[in-house]
Amino acid sequence: MANTTSAKKATRKMARRTLINKSRRSRVRTYVRKVEEAIASGDLQAAAAAFKAAQPELMRAATKGVMHKNTASRKVSRLAARVKAISA
Repeated sequence: MANTTSAKKATRKMARRTLINKSRRSRVRTYVRKVEEAIASGDLQAAAAAFKAAQPELMRAATKGVMHKNTASRKVSRLAARVKAISA
């Protein structure tokens, strides 16, 4: 357990940031799941719309430090390829 005042404050801050990061990560997963469900159903319009909504969420998560920038870019790239493959 933290002894110093600064360590106690750091623990409180960490707990607040953890909650915020968890909600952001959950939000990103929800948007990605919606894209994957639309891809699975084979609906190009729905998949494109869901992807258009998911892309900024992924990049926002990278900007906020919830995930690495390259991870977000990789996920966007792979989702874009899968959405494009529906039309082919």
